[in-house]
Amino acid sequence: MKVLGIYGSPRKGGNSDILLTEALKGAESAGASASSIRVCDYKIAGCIECGGCDNTGVCIQKDDMHKIYPQLQEADIIILASPMFFYGIPSQTKALIDRCQAMWCKRRLEKSINERKSYSSGTGYLIGVGATKGSNLFEGAKLVAKYWYDALDMNFADGMYVWSVDEKGAINNRPDALQEAFALGKKLVSST
Repeated sequence: MKVLGIYGSPRKGGNSDILLTEALKGAESAGASASSIRVCDYKIAGCIECGGCDNTGVCIQKDDMHKIYPQLQEADIIILASPMFFYGIPSQTKALIDRCQAMWCKRRLEKSINERKSYSSGTGYLIGVGATKGSNLFEGAKLVAKYWYDALDMNFADGMYVWSVDEKGAINNRPDALQEAFALGKKLVSST
């Protein structure tokens, strides 16, 4: 089983990074092969809605996204970890998500409407971290994740969300959250 972790924060070593690392350790402890990408290490342009992928399922832009597409397609489980920027996902990670329009086109070309009612490529999860206590803090990110995973032909199975964490590394003062992330990674593999 292949688990792909996506570090979605532009701040290396931040709170969402720490939680994702724990989740990947949990997945490995359950026997999975875990790998990861750090979005900010790649040059990814935003989708320009040119229609170049409409009939092929292949994006025509030439940048680092073409290094990421195969990893997305090979993964059985994808865990996206992200801080919340104004109740949403940071722009660098949103560019990666938007560029998966090509994968949606590929799915649409390969599967009928009825076949698209189920998922055959795996399961996706979201780890969200935010500084505020707002009850709707993660709602926008959850919707983005749900429809992004749909484009990847994956079921979105929710994840874990941590409120009131801001300062870099502050999550280390929340051993309950670290344990929850490890347990999440382990459970994802055990239940699949």
